[in-house]
Amino acid sequence: MEDVKTLRRILRENKTIAVVGLSDKWHRPSYFAAKYLKEHGYRIIPVNPGHKEILGEKCYASLLDIPDKVDVVDIFRKAEDVPPIVEDAIKIGAKVVWMQLGIINEEAAKRAREAGLEVVMNRCMKIEHGRLFGGINFIGVNRGIISSKRSKSA
Repeated sequence: MEDVKTLRRILRENKTIAVVGLSDKWHRPSYFAAKYLKEHGYRIIPVNPGHKEILGEKCYASLLDIPDKVDVVDIFRKAEDVPPIVEDAIKIGAKVVWMQLGIINEEAAKRAREAGLEVVMNRCMKIEHGRLFGGINFIGVNRGIISSKRSKSA
């Protein structure tokens, strides 16, 4: 299910992404990934009960609180937290459950597939988008944060 053709299709066809566990801290992987996706034309819907707004978007406490249609549920939570998120993804009619790097839950993936959702595990949407659509350079980063040049203050 995670071949290049499938990943490219998922990223091309699905434009509304609920990011579960999105942090408001700029240096966190979830923030980096969501910011990148937003900059590349995706609609990001933050899901984090501890915040009212992230990346200029209204934040929701859970998937069930989102009033709009969601295509992809992008999960930045521990593997053991995934099953109830998958159940909510099924309830809201999402098309895809995407578990980020390091997140693998075979039982939740099986449940999602049985309900007709596509599943991607242990992959980053930002990295896959950059790899498949040219959003990263040859070393995998192009955010302007890391540089080989000395800062003027050094």
